[in-house]
Amino acid sequence: MVKEYLAMMIKLLVDQPDQVEIREIDGNSLMVFELKVGPGDLGKVIGKKGQNARAIRTLLTAVAARTGKRAVLEIIE
Repeated sequence: MVKEYLAMMIKLLVDQPDQVEIREIDGNSLMVFELKVGPGDLGKVIGKKGQNARAIRTLLTAVAARTGKRAVLEIIE
């Protein structure tokens, strides 16, 4: 569910939503989300003054607290 919510959130930010790909790797104590965006969309994911990145980090912090696992987002352009 987190993966789908994250994908929806990112697709609303970028110019090329069809190129957004998220892969979830769920381990014993760690959840990793690998995000791939289209060329030129990395800045939109980060946002002006990092606002979008902070919102994403807040979401992952909430997920980590709820699951008891560390949540990490890796962005690949």
